[in-house]
Amino acid sequence: MTMIDSSCLMENGGGVVGGGGGSCLPCTSEEEKQIVEELNREAERDLKEGNLYFVVSSRWFSKWERYVGQGFVDNLDNGKSLESQDLDVERPGPIDNSDIIEGGSGNEGDELELVRALLEGKDYVLVPKKVWEKLVQWYKGGPALPRKMISQGVFNRKQFNVEVYPLRLKLIDCRDDSESTIRISKKASLQELYERVCSVRRVEREKACIWDYFNKQKSSQLSISNQTLEELNLQMDQEILLELKEESSHSQSGKDSTGNELAVVTLEPPRSPMSIAGGPVMSNGHSSSYSLDLQPGSALNSSFTDMDNGFGVHSSVRRVEKGGLAGLQNMGNTCFMNSALQCLVHTPQLVEYFLQDYSEEINTQNPLGMHGELANAFGDLLRKLWSSGRTAIAPRVFKGKLALFAPQFSGYNQHDSQELLAFLLDGLHEDLNRVKQKPYIEMKDWSGEPDEEIADECWRNHKARNDSVIVDVCQGQYKSTLVCPICSKVSITFDPFMYLSLPLPSTVTRSMTVTVFYGDGSGLPMPYTISVLKNGNCRDLSQALGTACCLEGGESLLLAEVFDHKIYRLLENPFEPLVSIKDEDRIVAYRFSGKGTGRRKLEIIHRDKSTLEILKGNVGKSFGTPLITYMDDDSPTGADIYLAACKLLSPLKRASSPTMAHSGKENGLLSEANAETSSSCNGHCEPRDQSIGDTELEDTSSQELSFQLFLTDDRYSSCKPIFKDSVISSGNQIKVVFEWTEKEQKLYDSSYLKDLPEVYHKTGYTAKKTRQEAVSLFSCLEAFLTEEPLGPDDMWYCPSCKEHRQATKKLDLWMLPDILVFHLKRFSYSRYLKNKLDTFVDFPIHNLDLSKYVKKKDGHSFTYELFAISNHYGGLGGGHYTAFAKLIDENRWYSFDDSRVSPVNEDDIKTSAAYVLFYQRVRTESKGESGETSQVQAGS
Repeated sequence: MTMIDSSCLMENGGGVVGGGGGSCLPCTSEEEKQIVEELNREAERDLKEGNLYFVVSSRWFSKWERYVGQGFVDNLDNGKSLESQDLDVERPGPIDNSDIIEGGSGNEGDELELVRALLEGKDYVLVPKKVWEKLVQWYKGGPALPRKMISQGVFNRKQFNVEVYPLRLKLIDCRDDSESTIRISKKASLQELYERVCSVRRVEREKACIWDYFNKQKSSQLSISNQTLEELNLQMDQEILLELKEESSHSQSGKDSTGNELAVVTLEPPRSPMSIAGGPVMSNGHSSSYSLDLQPGSALNSSFTDMDNGFGVHSSVRRVEKGGLAGLQNMGNTCFMNSALQCLVHTPQLVEYFLQDYSEEINTQNPLGMHGELANAFGDLLRKLWSSGRTAIAPRVFKGKLALFAPQFSGYNQHDSQELLAFLLDGLHEDLNRVKQKPYIEMKDWSGEPDEEIADECWRNHKARNDSVIVDVCQGQYKSTLVCPICSKVSITFDPFMYLSLPLPSTVTRSMTVTVFYGDGSGLPMPYTISVLKNGNCRDLSQALGTACCLEGGESLLLAEVFDHKIYRLLENPFEPLVSIKDEDRIVAYRFSGKGTGRRKLEIIHRDKSTLEILKGNVGKSFGTPLITYMDDDSPTGADIYLAACKLLSPLKRASSPTMAHSGKENGLLSEANAETSSSCNGHCEPRDQSIGDTELEDTSSQELSFQLFLTDDRYSSCKPIFKDSVISSGNQIKVVFEWTEKEQKLYDSSYLKDLPEVYHKTGYTAKKTRQEAVSLFSCLEAFLTEEPLGPDDMWYCPSCKEHRQATKKLDLWMLPDILVFHLKRFSYSRYLKNKLDTFVDFPIHNLDLSKYVKKKDGHSFTYELFAISNHYGGLGGGHYTAFAKLIDENRWYSFDDSRVSPVNEDDIKTSAAYVLFYQRVRTESKGESGETSQVQAGS
């Protein structure tokens, strides 16, 4: 469609739609859609820092999308027929952003406050400037909420994001203790911050002095430079302090400008690769080293580093009493980060490593790493946590580094603690990789070698490129077996793993009613109510249904969903999740002899053609349940189609039916005139000469049949009469229409095709609701190791077929690490459902024995002890993360809830909130000649 000139006006009832004289409108909703799509494409082609976007309420924008026809199918009931929905969608009113603004109203501009923790796509959408201008031109309203696009990340991790929530700082004027709010981009420079502060407080630039006043402590003076506020680790809602230089002498003497005493805080020296543990340490625990050996031109090193409650990078590594009991302050929805960090900083091997001098292992040249900055930041934070007693730490520096290297975790929205753990483990490994130059290693095409030989060489190749404390401690190896479903080609690889993501098997059952039809016409349809796992798949449904209907060997079932008396979809994928089938859906199964893979299907739908409908000239309405059978002929004729239809309809034949008189048509052929003038001619066909053999058809072998079939298309939008000698060439699926007149109603009983029950058959037998029961960690592990097909987006290229195939995959544990991390997959996302599983997983705290799951028996212990847990409470939209960690030296568990740290009984750490489990290998050593053994934990 040619885009109409957007200067065109559309009138509605004599006035311009949308109100406001002179409002410029396209002629139709389709034109609005086309204009916006083109402007969006134009904005995508010109992505760059500084581009302006506007925040629009999803509540209003979804109305506009429905009006122009976008995103409408997704909002339908399971994506079903558009015709069954009301398509008369009204044009939305003026743009209304009040629901996403604090207070619901205000003036336009950057000063408007958005409601905190809004989610893109759910609460708001972002539209380019030109799109916003068009929407305002067409609809008016607002207010406008402009936001700039910024570049985040460093090195090869840069990405563009719209800064929906600019940095908000609390400016405290030391002259009168008044407080002002400064809203400014995190990418703004200190120069810009000074200009804004001086403008707000009407202070001469030369007299202003701004301090980082985090936690109301003068952490460091912010000297004018081109550094960004992001690089200086300024946080949302934190305080900054304004002093005037002529009054600064009071502060230097130990008092601020109001005469209050100031705490003396030792400022942390600039970060350098040399300022790692092992340097000179003063009696107060702070290093006397002030090395400035920074990387030339590095934008990652600021002129100062935040003190984080006064504990610098060079704090003493001596463990004070009850070291490791410090909490982490929440910096704004950072509980996910705090939970993950507490688990890592209580991993014994990592504690031992980072409390020593690891400077020689920092790899600043690794292009896959972060120039050592992430390892340094993590090591510094770990040392503070182990040397600060019970004082909570604000991990500002670490959060700043995290935002630089992983922009996906920047901002103040909730994230996933497991995703952060995965990034940290990988990032720490690359920053500490002892391999400075990774050799090129060509992968071999294995063929028949013993598993041990392949696994050992794969591990040697891996260690030749990856050698760090993370590999030493946290990486294991599993065996992956892929099998091509077409040619049965087997591919075996041995891959490293850092953690195991385990599915949670469901124990909740679901009652489902499915009607079984015979695909060969050998019996009447019969409904069956069976019980299956709620989170099962179509294979589980087929197996349960096959048992219920006494499916014999060599027989198969074809599952299908019926909607509007047509086949809405075939459930041929055995791994299709049952959550895609709703309680109000109607599911049928067609029973066949043999397998149906690759065979041509014949689908017959039914249309009512009563005398009244014929007199009115109507086509007739669809009714009943479609019938399906297989056609084995490569080029079936019309006679073949009629014969197959006879067999399918034979069980419905009434016990005593009147003899059908000849209709005067010769050889079952319709005249051309009839074919052209009527789409409901009562033609007939004669069976072929050979005997049909079925009891139900023996009376019809010598007489004409009285029904008419029409060939239709995939959308059931056309009907073409089928003649005896017609050659059907409709691909792998043939769809025909069977017209029921009064004659057919007398010959066959159509009631068996009607009243198809819903999946949740309320009037029939209903299985009792089953309470969610606990599952064991072992059952989760067994589900992880069970053979399953690859997803459609993860197809495997078969070297034999030379095609991408949806192969089956089987995993086996080959070699386990000293620290074994289990991720319980509580969050599930699919096109049908977004859900969090609160299933209680019963996991061992002591003596987790995995020996029967490990293929390689290398003499190592396969017994593990739990030492940390990352917990998630709540649902998908938010929730809260905490951690449990065990102090090995004390043999006692503690709860870490952001800043709050408290002892917890071991019996209380097993909850349905457990999300990531950390286990440590228990080494078994022989003791003396008596053969007695003792167990010691790895790394202790």
